[in-house]
Amino acid sequence: MKFDIDSETYEEIAKVIHSSESPVGIDAKKTHILILNKLQELSDRMERMEQSLKKD
Repeated sequence: MKFDIDSETYEEIAKVIHSSESPVGIDAKKTHILILNKLQELSDRMERMEQSLKKD
């Protein structure tokens, strides 16, 4: 698996999920929402691609 992220993107993500109130330093709820949202976007995209392939 490749998880290389450029440092600018890494820092942007870190800022978004950071939480001073959490013992682990991240907001778990926000992190899970971001992950689930991205998975939904990918699922929707795959569905559109599958529909497009069926039309051809």
